Amino acid sequence: MKKIIAVLVVSILMIACSSKKDGNMIVEGNIKGLKKGTLYLQKMNDTAIVSVDSVTVFGDGNYRLTDNVESPVMYYLTFNGNTADKSILFFGNKGTITINDNIDIFGFNPEITGSENQLVLNNFMKINNQFKNQRLEFIKKEFDAVKSKDEDLIEQVKTDFNRMIRRKYLYTTNFALNNPNSEAAPYIALTELYDANIKLLDTINNSLSIDVKKSIYGKRLDKYISEIKARENN
Repeated sequence: MKKIIAVLVVSILMIACSSKKDGNMIVEGNIKGLKKGTLYLQKMNDTAIVSVDSVTVFGDGNYRLTDNVESPVMYYLTFNGNTADKSILFFGNKGTITINDNIDIFGFNPEITGSENQLVLNNFMKINNQFKNQRLEFIKKEFDAVKSKDEDLIEQVKTDFNRMIRRKYLYTTNFALNNPNSEAAPYIALTELYDANIKLLDTINNSLSIDVKKSIYGKRLDKYISEIKARENN
C-alpha cells in the first residue's frame, strides 16, 4: 500500500509540475542523467530574464515545455533557473524543437533540431569561435609583451590584433549578407557588430528580407542603427 501511495504522490507531482499550457512552440527532449530537477524555459523581457514555462523531471530525463512565439527569438533552457550555470541558449520558433543533452556537460554541446535559425547560428559560431580563441591568444601575447617591456613587440601585437578584428568584422558582415532570410542575421549583427562601423550595420540592414525586417531582431537592428545615426548627427 505504501508503494502504491508513493507512486501516486510522484505521479501527482509530475502532473502538477509539468507544463500545463499550450503554445505554438514546443521544446522537448531528454537530458541524460537527470534523475530529479527542474528545467526552465526562459527568455529576455526588456533587460530581465523571465521564465515562461517549467517542468520538474523525475527519473528518465524526458521533458516538454511550451511558449507562444510571435517572431523567432533567443531562449534559455536552464537547470534550476540559473542562466549563469548549466544553460542552453537557442533560437526559438513556431513548431517543435528537440534539445537533447547530458546533465554532466549540460549546455556544452547540446543536440538541437527543429530550428532553422539555430542551424544558421551554429554555422556562424563554428568560425566565430575560432576568432574568440584568437582573441584569447592575443590577450596572452599582449600580457607577455607588456611584461617584457618590449615597445616594438607591444605595437606589433596591437597591429596584429586590429587586423584580426577587421577579419572578424568582415567575416561576420559577409555571413549576415549571405543569410538575409534568416532572423539569425540581425541577431548576429546586434551581438557581434554592435561596435563596428555603422556602414557595416547599414549594409546588413538594407540586405534583410521584408519578413526579417519585421522580426524582433530586425526591428531592433533598425532602431539601433537609427539611434547611432541620430547621435552622430547631433
